[in-house]
Amino acid sequence: MNQENILKLLQNVQRGVSSVEQAMETLRHLPGQYIKDACIDHHRSLRTGIPEVIFGEGKTAEQIIEIAKTFIAQKTLFLATRVDALKAESVLDKLPELQFHKVAGILSSVLVKPDLEKVRGNILILCAGTSDIPVAEEARITALAFGNPVTTHYDAGVAGLHRLFDRQQDILSASVIIVVAGMEGALPSVVSGICSAPVVAVPTSIGYGTSFGGITALLGMLNSCAPGLAVVNIDNGFGAACHASAINRKNSPASLQESGSTV
Repeated sequence: MNQENILKLLQNVQRGVSSVEQAMETLRHLPGQYIKDACIDHHRSLRTGIPEVIFGEGKTAEQIIEIAKTFIAQKTLFLATRVDALKAESVLDKLPELQFHKVAGILSSVLVKPDLEKVRGNILILCAGTSDIPVAEEARITALAFGNPVTTHYDAGVAGLHRLFDRQQDILSASVIIVVAGMEGALPSVVSGICSAPVVAVPTSIGYGTSFGGITALLGMLNSCAPGLAVVNIDNGFGAACHASAINRKNSPASLQESGSTV
């Protein structure tokens, strides 16, 4: 769809020939913006409720800069995951209006305050050990960027269950819970067994030799006896936040363009 077609569509809405709903349905499938090394899908949030997010690992700082510029021009949320500190420094040198969340390894535009009218409640993020925090932080920053209020409790693994019971009030009041754990990956089963909220489990690659880089935790979570437990990929805090955000969202995907996705 080119500029002329968009203008015609808007004129049809103005004249009453096309309804706002019909125009919105057309714009949902607007082609992406082509730049040198990427095609940016600015309208992904209209279709799915989750805006396009950039996977920074494997991309050069220059590529991230050029991609970020398109989001800044559109005044929409920019989020790039798996960005190391050295690469982030190069990006921020050219685009100082962005933020770098070092522990999470995420570059973002300035995060806005959550609109509580558009969400069902609070997302709680629990992680088993201090070594799991980077994955939990990836989930936290992503969830915040998507307009969710977030509470975190870290280092609350099954080796000291009293730490978990100390947080019981937050567990019982959460709308969605993300549980991040490595080693044997037992924490999500325990949490899912003491609350009614949906639980999203994130296995991490933390552990000794037989953890097999997170496969042991992943298999443990997939074989959980806690019914209804959802499991994402190893170290995938981003994916867990996307899933939790979709559960926590009150409104339709079309309305997200006006919520926390704006810079």
